[in-house]
Amino acid sequence: MRYRIRPFRYLFAAMALVLAIAALMPAASATPPGQRVLPPYVKLCLKLKRMPQHRNIRCHYPPTQRVAVGAPAQALRALQTQKTFQPPKAFQPPKALQARKTPTISEISIPTSPATPVGIISGPDGNLWFTENYANKIGKLTTGGLFTEYSLPTADAGPTHITVGSDGALWFTESNANQIGKITTSGTITEYSVPTSGAYPWGITAGPDDNLWFTELEGNKIAKLTTSGTLTEYSLPTSGAYPLRITSGPNGALWFTEAQVGAIGQITTSGSVTEYTIPSSGAMPIGITTGSDGNLWYTDGNGKVSSVTTGGSFTEYSLSDPNSFPWGITAGPDDNLWFVEQSANNLASVSTSGTISEYAVPTSVSGPLDITVGPDSNLWFTEDYVDKIAKAVL
Repeated sequence: MRYRIRPFRYLFAAMALVLAIAALMPAASATPPGQRVLPPYVKLCLKLKRMPQHRNIRCHYPPTQRVAVGAPAQALRALQTQKTFQPPKAFQPPKALQARKTPTISEISIPTSPATPVGIISGPDGNLWFTENYANKIGKLTTGGLFTEYSLPTADAGPTHITVGSDGALWFTESNANQIGKITTSGTITEYSVPTSGAYPWGITAGPDDNLWFTELEGNKIAKLTTSGTLTEYSLPTSGAYPLRITSGPNGALWFTEAQVGAIGQITTSGSVTEYTIPSSGAMPIGITTGSDGNLWYTDGNGKVSSVTTGGSFTEYSLSDPNSFPWGITAGPDDNLWFVEQSANNLASVSTSGTISEYAVPTSVSGPLDITVGPDSNLWFTEDYVDKIAKAVL
């Protein structure tokens, strides 16, 4: 009978080997959910790259070793096999327009490298405040070019976007740590945990109700946080919406982008959500702000910059390069909307009537990501790939 038992011995041995190998592999819960998520500017770029019209887009995420931690293997291979990105030549407006409106762009290197700056905002103290996602710091920059950096209490918190609260402090999202942080202008830091595990908080803004409102990419929620630390979350009607950026709208509501489902969302301060589907196919709304015309303006990863009325009517404008990957957007001091094109390496503007102008950033492949108007009425933006803050004088 031994010849009948022997096959079972091999089966048991194979099972033991599989269990032994599994024991050596990290458990799925060993790494916090937030640390296993690709940054949205990588995730969304890779999604675009799978579309035929965007197959030539170049996705870039320095420092690349950060991607290797818990990143899906196929995404890592996609990043590692890309050729060196050659930014396309920026669109050149007519010479008369260039002489009148061409901004002068200067760049300032951040003391810490790698820092990978993401969000930036004008602070109540007359300085610029920004996040250093890789360096795990909040940075302060005077309009004269002097830096101060503050390390966060939580290691590898992953600070992303930042805004000014009604209490005069700076509030920011900590995507990896699943927290919201607060820093006073004197540098005192407080952190608040997000109830939903692995929510990956990203965009944040001050609401008309004096509360902070932020997006949860993986939690698929919009959340409200009082300045005293009370947090309320609101689930979105559409699953997998991937709410990215959020802004205070002209109608007393909060407006946000739903990047994965091609929609713009609105949430009232009482938590009522309305979603408006963008009419064009392949839309990927990213940044959003309120324009001087009383409409919401947003960047579209599908190579557009567009507007939507508070009633849900859309107008879309195509960019010169469909692979420009526009990201952050803000209302400029000249009543135009100003935005940055991450892959095309441009600073760009659009008038409320739809006239678009694009200007090359001095440092090639700099990865411009977020933009704001400074206390000096100049435009300031982060250069994520090269650890710089840029200033554009109009």
